[in-house]
Formats: sequence, structure tokens, C-alpha cells
Amino acid sequence: MKMMMIIRRLPPITITLTSAFSCRFTSPKFFPEQIIISSKSTPCYPRISLLATFCSASQVPDPIIEQDSSKRGPLKPGLYLVGTPIGNLEDITLRALRVLKSADVILSEDTRHSGKLLRHYNISTPLLSYHKFNESQREQRVLRRLKEGEIVVLISDAGTPGISDPGAELAKLCVDENIPVIPIPGPCAVVAALSASGLDTDEFTFVGFLSKHGPSRRERLTASANEARTQIFYVPPHKFSQFLEESSLLFGDSRRCVMAREMTKIHEEFWRGTLGEAKVRFLNQQPKGEMTLLIEGRTNCLVETPSEDQLEHELGELISRGHTLSTAVKLVAEGASVKRKTLYSLALKKFGKQLEADDNSN
Repeated sequence: MKMMMIIRRLPPITITLTSAFSCRFTSPKFFPEQIIISSKSTPCYPRISLLATFCSASQVPDPIIEQDSSKRGPLKPGLYLVGTPIGNLEDITLRALRVLKSADVILSEDTRHSGKLLRHYNISTPLLSYHKFNESQREQRVLRRLKEGEIVVLISDAGTPGISDPGAELAKLCVDENIPVIPIPGPCAVVAALSASGLDTDEFTFVGFLSKHGPSRRERLTASANEARTQIFYVPPHKFSQFLEESSLLFGDSRRCVMAREMTKIHEEFWRGTLGEAKVRFLNQQPKGEMTLLIEGRTNCLVETPSEDQLEHELGELISRGHTLSTAVKLVAEGASVKRKTLYSLALKKFGKQLEADDNSN
């Protein structure tokens, strides 16, 4: 009755609600307790029929998360790998939000970082830190909770967990223990960068972060330089100059590349050019933020056979770095159109006596 008196005192058409409560108009199926405001009881006003739910601002349910999930059914126990935004908080699926809200616990690479995402969507599920420095200690505790029938969610700071992020080992353990592992697809820097790169997308190799160990890093780059597929790397900003120097030596300055930086954020940038141009462009200006760098595959697969001097030089470099003769032959053969048998004969002829002398001295 009091509500109807309030409405009669309001000016025509306008309904003003004070800050003491908030109003959200929605579909009847979401909120069973409703107040119907109808023109039938206020004939002096235009024909308006409004459905309003009144509650405090802090208690306003989010229709995205609070939707009736009876048609979907309850989540089954298991490990859920949930993709989260790589920058823009809007890049998250409705299913991901439902799973995050329904979980018993969320394993997070950085609880402070993930807390911002959960607060943004009013999710109060407990967070538990889970990163590369503590995953070996946490694994058994998490497995125990999973075996007890809990719903455990794993997220990374950005993107899909387990892809160049913690989580792969936990997923393997769950598979070995016959615990369900359920992927909840979401953002992925690799796919986002590749789709907008302008390079070939039919075939590609995702390398991720390169090794800090020099020889291992060079071996990986050598193998990538000889592939016809698009090569994709994650590069920290402080390693960008080093990456350009090493990759241009092996791929060649003329090889096309794309640098994707700060994707989905305000300062998103796609830089396109050759590796040689990239060295000049970023010589005195180090880009900020982690980058995804894509390099086009080798276009001329019919490469001329390297000269004997070239082969000898490559073999010599690998052997001087501690590789065995057979390993050096294998690595050079992968990147050259020369039979391994031919290379092995050359290696024995050029380095056989040297290696024999080294063995005798040892």
C-alpha cells in the first residue's frame, strides 16, 4: 500500500528510486520475489508494466552468474582448467564464470592478480596459490581434495593454464589417477597473435619461451629456422634484443616477422616487418610488456646443397660446444639437404683424429 502511495506522488512517466535501494529490471525466471508495478492501479499514468527487484547495492545478483543452472545440471567433481583474460577483463566466457563461482577452490598462479578478476565479477570462491615454486608441494594436497570429490579450478595469470604456465604436471597426475580433467576454453595469446599476424596459419609451431642455456637456445632456433611452418615464440621484454640478434643470424635478416604486444589492452600493438628491420627499429627502444613474436616459415624448401666448407664450419661449432660427433651430424643434417651418411664421413675425415686425440689425453 505504501509503495502505491509513493508511486501516485511521482510525476507522470518518471520513477525515481533513492540511494537507499537499487533497482534491476529483469526476466521473471531469475527472481521469484518480485514487486509488480502496473498501470491498472495507477490509471492517471501511461500504460507501463515494470518488473522490479529491490535490494541493497552490495546484494545485487549478477544475472550472468546467477542464471538458473538447472538445465545445465551441477558440475561434476574434477580438475577444471579455466582460460582467463590475457588483458581485457571482458574476455571471459559465461561458462568460465559459472565454473569459477561453483568451485570449491581455485588454484592461482598469483592470488593477488587473480583476486582482481574475481572481485570484478563478484566471485568469492577461495584462492590457493599454485605456481612453479610450490607445485611439487601442493600436488598431493590438491589430489587428496580431488579424490574426496571436490571441484578444483586451475587458472594462470593470463590465458590457458598448462600452456607455458604451471598446470601441465597436475593435469598429468590427474589423468594417471583417473580423475576427470575438464578444459574450459578461453583466451590464448598464441592463437590471438597468429590470427591477426598476416602470416600462414595452416601450419605453425608454438615454441614458447626459449631456454636460458645458450647452446640449447641456439639449437632450438636452428631447428625453427629450417621449418616451413610459422614459428611462434614468447619473448620477455628484457630478452627481446638478444632474441632479434640470434634469430636474424639463423633465419636471415629478410625473414618476415610480427611482434604482438599488450594484446587486448589499451596499448595493444602489432608491429610487422623483417627481422633486419626489427633490429633497427628496436635497437634503442625496448618494448614494454611480454611479447608474442611470430616468424614466417622458410619459403624456399629447395635449398641449395651447402658447400663442404659450410658444413665443416657448422660441425666444428657444435663439436667445440661439447656435442658428440654423432649429435653434431644429426643437428646439421636436420637443417641441410645432405644425407646423414655423407655428413658423418665428412665429420670423421675432418674431426675424427682431433676427437681421438682428445679422448687419449683424457
